Amino acid sequence: MANTMTLVDNRNGDKYEYGILSGTRGPDVVDIRSFYKDSGMFTYDPGYTSTASCESKITFIDGEKGELRHRGYAIADLAGKHSYLDVCYLLMRGKLPTPEASKDFDLEIRHRSFLHEGILKIFDAFPSHAHPMATIGSTVMALSTFYKEHLNLKNEVQFKEMRRRIVAKMPTIAAMAYRNSIGVPAIYPDVDKYFTENFLYMMRAYPGGKLKRTIMGNEEIKQVEVDALDAIFTLHADHEQNASTTSVRNIGSTGAHPYVAVSAGIGALWGPAHGGANEKVIDQLKLIGDVANVPSYIAKAKDRNDPFRLMGFGHRVYKNRDPRAESLKGLQDQLREELNLDSKLLDIAAAVEEAALKDDYFKDRGLYPNIDFYSGVILTALKIPVEMFTPIFVIGRTVGWITQWSELVQDPTTKIARPRQLYTGK
Repeated sequence: MANTMTLVDNRNGDKYEYGILSGTRGPDVVDIRSFYKDSGMFTYDPGYTSTASCESKITFIDGEKGELRHRGYAIADLAGKHSYLDVCYLLMRGKLPTPEASKDFDLEIRHRSFLHEGILKIFDAFPSHAHPMATIGSTVMALSTFYKEHLNLKNEVQFKEMRRRIVAKMPTIAAMAYRNSIGVPAIYPDVDKYFTENFLYMMRAYPGGKLKRTIMGNEEIKQVEVDALDAIFTLHADHEQNASTTSVRNIGSTGAHPYVAVSAGIGALWGPAHGGANEKVIDQLKLIGDVANVPSYIAKAKDRNDPFRLMGFGHRVYKNRDPRAESLKGLQDQLREELNLDSKLLDIAAAVEEAALKDDYFKDRGLYPNIDFYSGVILTALKIPVEMFTPIFVIGRTVGWITQWSELVQDPTTKIARPRQLYTGK
């Protein structure tokens, strides 16, 4: 029979037949939803490396080809060519906005960027040294208490408001979390500023008045900085069923408030194996210390008996080049020229990249620079504090999380997430 797969239990000859599902892109999928009922057995797939957990129309990745698409658009045709907010619109609505729709969406996001005054009091309860990721996750969780009575998911207007609200408020929450962590007063959003410029403004400005210098010692915000960070937000916007998105979907499957699900995604993203990886790249570049030391560290990375591992190379999904890294590489070169950067860290990163790309050890294993390798260096060039690297990932990824959550709750076949196990205890 066509479009089926037959599984044979060689212990007793029992046969089980299952349908094969085909998507518009990517590998076919064996539909084994009835496998336990049919056979009394579970499948075993730690890390879900061969398991499709859902059907989705949002983002597609082909790791072998190094391909990433949002709603059919290649990431190279979006990052730096469309604003981050236009990409948000694309993810949530399924199409790029018209110029008029783009303007209206931008205006709405600007006015939704303010936080309820009650939320601001929450920041006062956190110690001034709290890591911004902890503060952001807690504050997003608290949002569910402020908007619970105004959320009817069967009401299309309220459904759209819920999604746009969390996208609009995340930069404000992140900026205030940072300022709280260094003990300086919060800065309110400025509706005259675009999404990304507004975030940089809330991060940097002195309270009261518009000064030439900022709390970070930088000059006024440059357009090249806004464009660079906007592209970074776009490159982080969604990445299919990764650990944090899967967390959002799993929590969403229980019927929990969407902002609670997003808070779970923030917690998952914080891990150094996920969103925190770009911080580790910077730590490692500082450890290397000088361009002259690069060859010895490359040798350490190739030595199986040495615990040293080169951070920012290779990817769980991409077995070829990471398409997001390709975009960031061009952005890094542009920033170096336009901002007249001559950073020792950039020099070390360039030397590491050149050495690894020439080495057969890395090429044979498909260990190319990933998004974390470049994003950390670029954010450093933009004078973003290291503790804000992952929060910037959060800002960019929020639209992906809430779009994935939306798809989940609107899917009539959705069931509560409930993996099984291979029990080996007493």
